[in-house]
Order: sequence, then structure tokens, then C-alpha cells
Amino acid sequence: MKAFIFPGQGAQFTGMGKELFEHSLVAKEQFYLANEILGFQITEIMFGDDAEALKETKVTQPAIFLHSTILSKVMGERFQPEMVAGHSLGEFSALVAAGVLSFEQGLTLVSERALAMQAACNEQAGTMAAILGLEDAKVESICKSTPGVVIPANYNCPGQLVISGALEAVQNACKTLKEAGARRALLLPVGGAFHSPLMEPAKDRLANAIENTTFNAPSCPVYQNVTATGITDPEEIRRNLVAQLTAPVCWTQSVQQMIADGASHFTEVGPGKVLQGLVKKIDRSMQTDSGI
Repeated sequence: MKAFIFPGQGAQFTGMGKELFEHSLVAKEQFYLANEILGFQITEIMFGDDAEALKETKVTQPAIFLHSTILSKVMGERFQPEMVAGHSLGEFSALVAAGVLSFEQGLTLVSERALAMQAACNEQAGTMAAILGLEDAKVESICKSTPGVVIPANYNCPGQLVISGALEAVQNACKTLKEAGARRALLLPVGGAFHSPLMEPAKDRLANAIENTTFNAPSCPVYQNVTATGITDPEEIRRNLVAQLTAPVCWTQSVQQMIADGASHFTEVGPGKVLQGLVKKIDRSMQTDSGI
């Protein structure tokens, strides 16, 4: 079975989407529509060379969503998913791919999500750190015993876990994790403590936007970050999208479940090749490729 997977924040690069825009009429129309929906010229930032402007959450999240969803349209008949999943933000691209949301609905929700998360970051500073070379259980245990807010946030692949929380708590956890044998415990250049309790203030705004959006039944199972299982009930999909803000991204578990359910080929649709690499680290026997 063919699984299509969609990247999240961090996959952006300057100039992203420009080639799609220049070579596809469909892409051009979608990018122009995106500028209208967002109320600013996101194409100028995406196609330009200002990496700092592109790093702003309110820009980054819609930009990655646009690259993924527009690329899936440009792929034409090559895009026929039997199961889909997205890493964090990428879950919204997956929902458009499965027909749960329209392009316009998905972009509007992503924009609301980005603004809500940015506001939460401004309200309470936080950070994230990549932990390499330790078992998940050890990382979980050290986070639990560290004072303050610090939790596992992204289960990316075996031996690679991202933690998230208040700056001091994350720094202290990193120190303990290194002492416990972590190969690396590296603070990430992110704007906040995503997928941690510090994102709680963002929930109401996103929940309200989701409540006012029509969700269709998906054309194929959507493996959501919160449950790591294939979901087909629109109401459950809604709840999981809101829960995802403060819950860990169970990517390792999602990919493992997709494989157990019959996935043999993973196509990453969007900027970069990070997810292909993670799939290979989770199961070397899997075939991977890019939608480009």
C-alpha cells in the first residue's frame, strides 16, 4: 500500500515553491488564492531569500502547508494515497489530501493555528531540544523527574526524541540527559515550546476555528499524531487536531502502525526529505521517495 506523508515546521527553505509557481498554471492559481486568503503576499516571502522572515511561525506554517498541498495537486494521477499522515503541522496537509478539508479550509485553519501558537509563545517563553542516542523510556523518566515544565514532544524515530517546555527546565533536562549518556542534547532554534502544556492558551482559538469548519469523512485513513492510529471519524479528527497542540507527536508509532496496516511505500510530499530519513530509521525495508 502507498502511504503519503507531509512534513511540518522546520522543513522550510528560501525559494520554496517558486519552481512550482513558474512551471504549473494550477500551482500559480493556488498561490494567488493563498495570498488572498491570508491577506498578505506570502509568495514574496516564500520565493525570496529572507530566511528570517520565513522563520516566523505565522509565515512558516502556511508556507509549508502550501508547498505540500500544491505539490500534491501538481502530481496529478501519481497522487493516489491509500493512507496519509503528517508530522505536526503536516497533519493539516494530510487532511486536505484525504478530502477531509478543502485547500481553502486547510489554509485558513493553519493560519489560525500559527497565530494562536505565536500568541502562546509570546505569553510564555519556551524552547525545544533534540535528544539523540537514548531510549525513549530514559528520556521520559528524566523529563518526569526534572522540576518545571519539560516533556517529550516529538517521537521522531528510535534514538531521536525532541523535548519541549520552559527554557530552564529544558536546559536542566539536557544536562541530566547528557550525563545519562545521550549522544547529543541540542537546543533547537524554535520560537516556543510546541507540543507542551505551554501551548494550552492556543487551544481555545484553534478549537473555535475548527468548530466552525465542516469536516468530511476521509477518503483513506488519516494516521494522527496524538493516537498513532488510522482515523476515519471526522469528529475524532477534530478532537485530535486540538489535542495535538499540547500532546506529543507520535511519529515513530504512527509509521510503525502504518506498516503494520500494510504500508510498503512512503512518499513525502512537501519541502525537504526529513520524513523519508525518519521512515528509513524506523524500518530500513521501506521504500521511500519524494513527490517532486
